[in-house]
Amino acid sequence: MLTLAQLRIGISHPDKRLLLRCLTISLLFIVSGCNAGTSFQNPFAPDPKLKEPLAVGSNVSQTPATSSSNTLPTDFPLYPQAKLQSTTQTPERGIVTTWTTADPIDFVYKFYQQELPAKQWEIVTQPSDSNPILTAKQAQLNVSIAVADGKPSEPQTSTDKQQTGVTTYTISLLGATDVSTTTPTATTPNPTASPLPTTKPIAKLPTTTADYIKDLAQIGVLTSAESAPNRTVTRREYARWLVTAHNRITGSKPTQQVKLATTDTKPAFQDVPSTNPDFPSIQGLAEAGLIPSPLSGDATSVLFRPDTPLTREQMILWKVPLDTRQPLPTASLDAVKQTWGFQDAGKIDPKALRAVLADFQNGEQSNIRRAFGYTTLFQPKKTVNLGEVATSLWYFGANSEGLSARDAVQAER
Repeated sequence: MLTLAQLRIGISHPDKRLLLRCLTISLLFIVSGCNAGTSFQNPFAPDPKLKEPLAVGSNVSQTPATSSSNTLPTDFPLYPQAKLQSTTQTPERGIVTTWTTADPIDFVYKFYQQELPAKQWEIVTQPSDSNPILTAKQAQLNVSIAVADGKPSEPQTSTDKQQTGVTTYTISLLGATDVSTTTPTATTPNPTASPLPTTKPIAKLPTTTADYIKDLAQIGVLTSAESAPNRTVTRREYARWLVTAHNRITGSKPTQQVKLATTDTKPAFQDVPSTNPDFPSIQGLAEAGLIPSPLSGDATSVLFRPDTPLTREQMILWKVPLDTRQPLPTASLDAVKQTWGFQDAGKIDPKALRAVLADFQNGEQSNIRRAFGYTTLFQPKKTVNLGEVATSLWYFGANSEGLSARDAVQAER
């Protein structure tokens, strides 16, 4: 058996040095491997960040809450660069939506001048420097598009496209009951918006002038020989139809009837003797104080002129008192201008101003709105046709508290 001394003797000095070097290198590899173990594992380990649940929307741009309102017909064109800001409703202006765009207002007008006719809207008035309002109509709907503050914003031409300002304009819609609507989306949240006010529903409105005429014919106001919608109406005809329509439509309320005059009554007008076939109606209106005559203190109205064509202001003057059933308000030229915005308000007979102002307060049931649509020109001396007269006579009452020819037709069934 070899002793330790013998082993030591058996290993030469060079071999010892080599062995020591090998042992040292081995130890270094072992120590390094322990310290660097995590480094070798890290490339294959899952990213700790991925283990954390992702907070929904933490780094995602979210679309702000929107406010929308069913206000416009589904096929109504919307200016593509505009944003809805608000929606309101008033009896005078109907549903009003307010929009903003970075484009000049003339861009907006040009868009609607092209798109509205394409959607079967008839443009009634074009915007101008003195009256920057575009109006159009379709069936019983009337729309107006106008700069919000009533005057064009600056700049106004296409060469000023790079403007820094914002154009604000409104779209006003009258007669929007029972129409399919679209949902324009506002860019500003409005979680506390109040619902639009509602009014008491009346009988479903006819969609054409022919329907108005048909309803009036069914209750005995018009005959087939009188039903050409575009023919001019005389003063005697309107007096007869006004009394007949009113008494038939309000037949359930005897105390509201206009009493027909008898032939033994002294004529109020020199040109309407008691032998005139329309004397009972004309004299009855005069006796009730519903038309100007010497009986009402108008010494200048001694002639009725029964065969003279009826004008717009006369139609309103005679009809409105039967709607309001109360004294007409005091009216001034400025008051009519401020409410209706008529450019030709100065041409209205002073006698008719009070009726025109009172008619404005009747909201969507006003005779002017229903018969003539949205307009900034009243044209008080313009003659009226049967279609306009029938539209006016179809409904009697203030606001939604009234009766229509359709109600009378249904009551007779």
